[in-house]
Amino acid sequence: MNSLLTDFKNSSRTALARALTLIENRSPEAASFLSELSGRIGHAIRIGVTGPPGAGKSTLVTKLTQHWLEKNLKVGILAVDPTSPFSGGALLGDRVRMISVSLDSRVFVRSLATRGSLGGLARAAGEMADVMDAFGFDRIVFETVGVGQSELEVVQYADTTMVILVPESGDGIQAMKAGLMEIGDLFVINKSDREGAARFGIEIDTVMNLRQWQGWIPPVLSTIASTGEGVEELSNVLGQHVDYLKQEGLWDKRRYERGLRKYQRVVDDEILGAFWTAKRKQLLNDAVVKGKSAYALARTLLLDVIREIRRTRPD
Repeated sequence: MNSLLTDFKNSSRTALARALTLIENRSPEAASFLSELSGRIGHAIRIGVTGPPGAGKSTLVTKLTQHWLEKNLKVGILAVDPTSPFSGGALLGDRVRMISVSLDSRVFVRSLATRGSLGGLARAAGEMADVMDAFGFDRIVFETVGVGQSELEVVQYADTTMVILVPESGDGIQAMKAGLMEIGDLFVINKSDREGAARFGIEIDTVMNLRQWQGWIPPVLSTIASTGEGVEELSNVLGQHVDYLKQEGLWDKRRYERGLRKYQRVVDDEILGAFWTAKRKQLLNDAVVKGKSAYALARTLLLDVIREIRRTRPD
């Protein structure tokens, strides 16, 4: 672990890859490694990219990355792909689509599988972003799996979130649905050279103006990711949103709330991991087989925890 930490602080990309694997696999060493990095986290701007499948998220992220590289920024990308319910594996095709930037020494693309998470991101994504932040990246991009309206978890990890849509994403009624359309700090109509793009943009913009906003009103931008059209404007608007958050005192608030959720997740995981001993799992199994009340089981398990605490606490 000491060797890994030394190599990591010396900017070894191999050490970065190993550290990300530690976090993704929830290895026992992950907690101590993250603790060593705590003072190095907080520099990077974290950007969430979400939207339905086929919206061109990977291509747009690639073009954005190329634009940032022209400004000599370092970019870390966490690209999430769905996990097979049968094999547990994932195609991890986003890395293939980003091959044009992934070979640049200032870019690191990490593909990861959802591993059953339903919010569009892998559970370890937040901690993996912390590792990338500590490594010195200026921009960290979360590209979600593309599951549609339920893909809301990204807003808990990102400083600013953009929703990528295409003209075929749906009509005005579809756009007014709660969920995905409520988390965007800006909306991008990609593949805007397709028929109906202008009309769809007007519909989205109209829906945005029907809501009561305080301060920032999410803009609707048009891009053609395949050619790079609109990418510079998109990058500028992302920067404007970050400036707005800082000017209004919302930047620190968002980061505090993100830290609060991270601590809660870690504590919940640790407590649940310690709670489900072999004995309690057997009590659970027996209750299910015998059809006992779930509430009665909860009381039994709680009493077991209390007895254990009484046995182990010092006099």
